[in-house]
Amino acid sequence: MKKIASFILLMIFSLPAVAQDINYAAVSNIKYYQDAVNNTDPYISERCVLDLYYPKNTPSFATIVWFHGGGLTGGQKEIPEALKLKGVAVVGVNYRLYPKVKAPLYIEDAAAAVAWVFKKIESYGGNSNKIFVSGHSAGGYLASMVGLDKKYLEKHGEDANQIAGLIPFSGHTITHFTVREERGIKGTQPIVDDLAPLYHVRSDAPPLLLITGDREKELLGRYEENAYMMRMMKVAGHQNTRIMEMDGYGHGMTYPAFPLLLEEVKRILDEKD
Repeated sequence: MKKIASFILLMIFSLPAVAQDINYAAVSNIKYYQDAVNNTDPYISERCVLDLYYPKNTPSFATIVWFHGGGLTGGQKEIPEALKLKGVAVVGVNYRLYPKVKAPLYIEDAAAAVAWVFKKIESYGGNSNKIFVSGHSAGGYLASMVGLDKKYLEKHGEDANQIAGLIPFSGHTITHFTVREERGIKGTQPIVDDLAPLYHVRSDAPPLLLITGDREKELLGRYEENAYMMRMMKVAGHQNTRIMEMDGYGHGMTYPAFPLLLEEVKRILDEKD
């Protein structure tokens, strides 16, 4: 069912107020690989960095890991303005890009960044049980792959099931079109293989909220593949998968969707309490 614009406005104005006396700090260009890895390749050392924005005087805060979009071929890490001053930490991640690297290296980078957050966020005052993974477009694809295919985080000694929630924005659930391009497959040929989130549907995955633009305005098939993802997660026995369609918005639907991300974080945290 479509979600109308008035619903989004209601969400914006119904979000809980965040105390104004919270102090925030930011740290930029933290390398999320160890020196032994960074020293093997200047591109890794340059590109595999993250920014951390966090509330300094809020103990046990939640963290949103945010992966930028750009088709796996471009884009830069960001701390979205709509997520600032909301009582949560935000981690903006850079990862290596095609054609300098090919799949699955950018997925491995995304997993390494999430693993860094699991290992380090408590030293900044956060709670490693309150880590949410999100992103837009290619970033949504990366969020889903890291959260659903457990082998990427297992490489770093972390369990994907410890992610508190997955909230991809307009992400591919089939094999990404850039991965298909790497293989010489045209973008209109859908593929579902081990590089597709759909391949990894499972009942024990973290809570999953899929958000897309309007099905008539989105990129080719993006709403429908997310709807199929929702259906197959439920068929697999997952009890906490939902989809929200942004009525009237196309693929660049991040701004009106950020309140939904924050509300999902609040919903999951309230259920944990």
